[in-house]
Amino acid sequence: MNTVILGIVGWQELLVIGLILLLFFGGTKIPELMRSLGRGVKEFKEGMNEVTNMDTEPKKEPKREEVKEDSKEEK
Repeated sequence: MNTVILGIVGWQELLVIGLILLLFFGGTKIPELMRSLGRGVKEFKEGMNEVTNMDTEPKKEPKREEVKEDSKEEK
């Protein structure tokens, strides 16, 4: 999917987008924005990995000893 988007957007369009961002946010704010965007993407990927790991990992049933201890604590 990324190659399709990059195939449509040329270097001229990216340059214009970059200049518009520079005008709107200024040179000092852009690194902070990119850092925040990178953190957001990282958290999204970690969340997706957690979801896929939850689906693929077999569920572990508690041992009999653990179940007995839990029932004693509830009383």
